Amino acid sequence: MAGNIKDKEAYQRLNYLYQAAHCVLAQNPENIELARFYCFTQKTISKRLVLRQDPSVKRTICKKCCTLLIPGVTSTVRQKRGPRRQRKTIVRCLSCGLTKRFLNNPKHKLWVDQPEAQLENQTSQGKDDH
Repeated sequence: MAGNIKDKEAYQRLNYLYQAAHCVLAQNPENIELARFYCFTQKTISKRLVLRQDPSVKRTICKKCCTLLIPGVTSTVRQKRGPRRQRKTIVRCLSCGLTKRFLNNPKHKLWVDQPEAQLENQTSQGKDDH
């Protein structure tokens, strides 16, 4: 995933910020602003360097206010059965009220986990044959 050394260092930095946000909230649940600052910095760095974050990380950060979403602390998590008997997980940020909905489909595969998403499996287009 990390192509070169710079990317590796950047990913380590993003990982550090993510863990730091978790740590400050674990020590004191009122440290929401500090955790939000870490998550905002993480988002800014990944945008500036055009680095993709893992979906498991992105799903735990509010898109609107950058709050780290921890069930029972900074967010609520509900299970809901929608139309056609589809179950959904609804995560609501307690800081800004934004809700995220995720289908509970055990057969669902994220794009990053699919073989077509891997660079080595993509057909090379526009390459010059010498």
